[in-house]
Amino acid sequence: MNLPVIAVDGPSGVGKGTLCRRLAQVLGFHLLDSGSLYRLTALAAERAGVDLDDAAALAAVAAALDVDFASGHDDLVVRLAGEDVTLAIRSEAAGMAASHVAALPAVRAALLQRQRDFLQPPGLVADGRDMGTTVFPHATVKIFLTASAAERARRRYKQLSEKGIDANLAALEKEIAERDERDASRSASPLKAADDAVGIDTDHLDITAVFERARALVRGRIGI
Repeated sequence: MNLPVIAVDGPSGVGKGTLCRRLAQVLGFHLLDSGSLYRLTALAAERAGVDLDDAAALAAVAAALDVDFASGHDDLVVRLAGEDVTLAIRSEAAGMAASHVAALPAVRAALLQRQRDFLQPPGLVADGRDMGTTVFPHATVKIFLTASAAERARRRYKQLSEKGIDANLAALEKEIAERDERDASRSASPLKAADDAVGIDTDHLDITAVFERARALVRGRIGI
């Protein structure tokens, strides 16, 4: 299908999720949160007693995921087999497990077509790490968001503190840097900007400024 795709890539904590939700709402497009698929795979595997190093078993779990995305008031609601697991997959542990699972080529292969199936009329906003390089290499608009590990750790620390969750800022920054390294060095679809992606550094921008830049890019490419 010759439908528009807005591919937004970048590491964890740069604001991809919020930006993609806003773009999807404004454009009336479907939304793919690809990171949730890897988090769901890890969660479903752990619940089924599958070892996170068993690539073949994990690929089978990924292929059989019963997943549903729905727009909530402030966030994307993610359901696994009808159960709301949004909070369960947003933990730091879930993110680390997802990064481990996502490094396995068999899992990425199992989820590739499932991700592409999210492209339905009138179009799609795709949030991930390899949307513009692997999943939708011919995307209409490609955006790559960046921010320093220190800034992303600060944002995460603030989020956790507001929820009453204890966190260590230095530990968060270390975990983020380690995850970046793992995502960028994996053999299958490593985290990197597509050659034709437009980079936006979000270190000193709020979400409104990031959205306006992205919205201008979309309007320039597809006229809406």
